[in-house]
Amino acid sequence: MKLFRSIDTKQIDKQTIEKQGITTVSLIERAATALYNEIINRWSLETPFVIFAGPGNNGADALALSILLIRAGYNVKTFLFCPNKELSEACTHFREQLANEPMADFYEVLAEFKPPVLTTRTVIIDGLFGSGLNKPLTGGFAGIVKYINSTPSFKLSIDIPSGLFGENNTDNDPNAIIESDLTLCFQQPKIVFFLRDSVKYVKEYKVLNIDLDSEAILNCDSTFYQISEIEVSAILRERVKFSHKGDYGHGLLVAGKLGMMGAAQLAAKAAYRSGIGLLTIHAPKIANAIIQSSVPEAIYSPDASQTCFSQAPFTETYSNVAVGPGLGTEKETCMALSQLLQRRGKPMVIDADALNIIAQHKNLLNQIPEGSILTPHPKEFDRIMGESTSAYSRLEKAIKLAKQFRLVVVLKGAYTATIIPNGNVFFNTSGNPGMATAGSGDVLTGIILSLLCQGYNPVEAAIAANYIHGLAGDKAANDLTQFCMNASDIINYLPKAFAELIHTEDE
Repeated sequence: MKLFRSIDTKQIDKQTIEKQGITTVSLIERAATALYNEIINRWSLETPFVIFAGPGNNGADALALSILLIRAGYNVKTFLFCPNKELSEACTHFREQLANEPMADFYEVLAEFKPPVLTTRTVIIDGLFGSGLNKPLTGGFAGIVKYINSTPSFKLSIDIPSGLFGENNTDNDPNAIIESDLTLCFQQPKIVFFLRDSVKYVKEYKVLNIDLDSEAILNCDSTFYQISEIEVSAILRERVKFSHKGDYGHGLLVAGKLGMMGAAQLAAKAAYRSGIGLLTIHAPKIANAIIQSSVPEAIYSPDASQTCFSQAPFTETYSNVAVGPGLGTEKETCMALSQLLQRRGKPMVIDADALNIIAQHKNLLNQIPEGSILTPHPKEFDRIMGESTSAYSRLEKAIKLAKQFRLVVVLKGAYTATIIPNGNVFFNTSGNPGMATAGSGDVLTGIILSLLCQGYNPVEAAIAANYIHGLAGDKAANDLTQFCMNASDIINYLPKAFAELIHTEDE
């Protein structure tokens, strides 16, 4: 699914109005009806509502919703803030309608605001400002936001929490943004919802369909996408009846050092659970018994060193290579990684300590084969590209890195962002906080390597692997809870994740 910048959303709204032959007021009524239907399914008539409306079309949404709730018998108190006495045309229309509602408890705030009493039973509906906002809230509006945030009431925002910009909030005032418990947005989520900085303001969101023009959405260019089960199911291919292990690739996993062989085991087990044909693990000599006993399916390739990766193996016979889990950053390992990068010359998966070595030796960036997949978490990424002032600035740097070196960058997090060489960004929607556990990234590396070996291109492999990884984590959390799951559980639930995606049932 495409995700759009705020400026593009305005254009889609405009084209919807033109192509469907409706008015702005009609589109707002459609949005208000969608909001109303969601609200009545969540809250009873006994729930008191307090609506805060601003002077623009987000305020118009709020006023139109207020009318519907009042007519349905809800207890609604509505405040319209218009200190400059300037309202949008649609907001003026619904203000007049609401003022004529017999049961309306309606207040226009032109100057002094006397706050109502708000309790834990109250639901606040925030309709102050929409996604078109591009300057931090100041003065009275900033004061209203701080007041709302200080209350114990449940906070529901219309389309986007007021004060939050739709994309880049680097220069925003974090204290002048509604801390919403639920955001009901229209047609598509906002890009900012997928960024770590917004978690305080967007605790939960739900998308409401308001039938925006499908052709306008299709024709609107975007570099941001949301990945869901539909897209990943379309990527995956079922196996051919007369195939053999050679048809599903032979991968090389360079991983592990003394005391860190668990990372290699997790990546290897995940690769096999994801369908790889053959896997060779190149690891220190100390790992022989560990690998042969814990992953009997794997072939073991001993390094020259007893304790660490010190010498790059030849890679010509392997379909694909992954390097990094549990590798360490010893001097000889740094030299061996450089040798491996130059020797491979084809796309590979680079994770964990391999990324930390690159951060220490930036010249290695030029040695990474084009099309390679880098899988950093935020701290690993910042070590390579420098500290970031916000999640959006980190994302911009990741886009720059992917485009400059023609790489696939998997920026791991709650909504892992896969950035491909042309700069497009794909946000993953599976996964849960229970996956924030040691070894989870090693499992992801194994899945990516497995898909590459099976013939998926780097973009397909990265996008699909992230979703499969998260889906397996979701299934593990459903059975084990987020508190009790570990990386091995993610591996154990990979069969159920694949079964769901390829539309087969567990035996």
